[in-house]
Amino acid sequence: MNHLNLIQELKDRGLIAQITDEEALSERLAKGPITLYCGFDPTADSLHLGHLVPLLCLKRFQEAGHNPVALVGGATGMIGDPSFKATERSLNTLDIVADWVTKIQRQVSPFLDFDNATNPARMVNNHDWFGNMDVLTFLRDIGKHFSVNQMISKESVKQRINRDEVGISFTEFAYSLLQSYDFASMNKDMGMELQIGGSDQWGNITAGIDLTRRMNQQQVFGMTVPLITKSDGTKFGKTEGGAVWLDPSKTSPYKFYQFWMNTADADVYRFLRFFTFMSEEEIQQIEEDDRNSGKAPQAQRILAEKATALVHGEEQLAAAQNITRCLFENDLEHLSESDFAQLAQDGMPTAQASGEDDLQQVLVNAELATSRSQAKTHISSNAIMVNGEKVSDAYYAFQDADKLFGRYTLIRRGKKNYSLIVWQENHYDIESL
Repeated sequence: MNHLNLIQELKDRGLIAQITDEEALSERLAKGPITLYCGFDPTADSLHLGHLVPLLCLKRFQEAGHNPVALVGGATGMIGDPSFKATERSLNTLDIVADWVTKIQRQVSPFLDFDNATNPARMVNNHDWFGNMDVLTFLRDIGKHFSVNQMISKESVKQRINRDEVGISFTEFAYSLLQSYDFASMNKDMGMELQIGGSDQWGNITAGIDLTRRMNQQQVFGMTVPLITKSDGTKFGKTEGGAVWLDPSKTSPYKFYQFWMNTADADVYRFLRFFTFMSEEEIQQIEEDDRNSGKAPQAQRILAEKATALVHGEEQLAAAQNITRCLFENDLEHLSESDFAQLAQDGMPTAQASGEDDLQQVLVNAELATSRSQAKTHISSNAIMVNGEKVSDAYYAFQDADKLFGRYTLIRRGKKNYSLIVWQENHYDIESL
C-alpha cells in the first residue's frame, strides 16, 4: 500500500468516519511519511475490542511507510474522558493508573513494529509532559486558547450539561484541554501531524488541531474510525459476560475465537475489512464463494482465525480450534489441562462441586436440573452424559477417574446444555482460574 491510495483504501474498508481537510491531508501524504498517533487511556487494566480498530489503523499506516506513535495516557487516564459518558467517572489512584499504563503498553506493543529500520513505532506517555506542569502554566499557556462557549456547545459535553442531576465536574470538563495539548506538544517535539481515534473523539481531536494551530502555527490533521455497531443494532464487542477484552486472563482465547465464529452473516464481511489485513479482492472472493457454495459460509471461520492469531498468536489460535473440535466431536482425550482452564474461565457455564456430591446434586449445582427429583428423571431418561459417556444410574457417584486432571468433569444434558464442573476438594478456588 503506498501513500497515495492509503486514504482511499481506508475508505473502501469503511474505516473512515470523519476526516479534516481530506484534500490537504492527501497532498501531505503524497509528499512522504507522516508522523501520527492514537491515544489509549488506562481507564481499565486491559484494552477491549473497541480499541482494536484504531490500533490496527496505526498498523495500516506503519505498513504504508508512516511513523506511528502509540500514546498511553498516564495523565489523561487519571481523569477520564467525559465524551458521551452519562455520569462522572470514579477517579483511580496514581498507583492503579501507573499499573494499568504498564499493562496497556505491553498489550499495544505486539501490534506495531518497534524495530523497523526505516519507520519504527514509538510509545509515549503523556504523564511525561503533564506530570511536572504547574497549574498556572496550564491555565496561562493552554487554558487561554480555549473558549468555554465553544467547549459547552460540543455535543459530547452538552449532553451532560443538560442533565441537572448529573452535570459535569470542572475536572472532566478540562479533559479536552489535556488531550488537545498532547497534540500540540508532540507536534512541537516530534513533528506530529495526524491524530486518529474513535468517532467519539472527534470533538477532542478538532480541539487539538485548533490548539496546535494557535500555539505552533502548524496545520495538522485528524481522522476518526467508526464506532462499530452490529447489523441488529446491538453493541459490538459485548457478550453476556460484558466486554470482549484483549487480555487473555479477562477473555480467554477460546471465548475470543468463539465471539468471531458467532458473527452474523450480515456483519462478517464488513468485519473482515475492519479486523484483518486481507485485500478487498480476497474478501470479495470469500463473499462470492459463500454465496455460491450452498453450504455454511466460511467467512466466520476465516475471521475467527485471522483475528485470534492477530491478538493471541498462532499457538493460542491452535488451542482454541482444538477445544472447538474436541467439544464438537465429543473427544475429551485431546483436551489439555490448560484447555479446561480456558473453558472454566469463561468458555462455558461452570459450577462447583465438592466432597460426596453425586450426579443428581451436580446437575442441580450446574442448573441443569431444578431439583434432585428432576435430575433423577433426566438421568433415567438417558439425557445425561459425563465426560462424553451416557450415564443412566440415577444414584451415580463420581470416581476419581471422572475428575479429569483431578479437578474437571464435563456434564452435558441433551445436545447443547453443557456445564463444566470444577471440583473443590483440592482447595482450588474457581475465582482464581
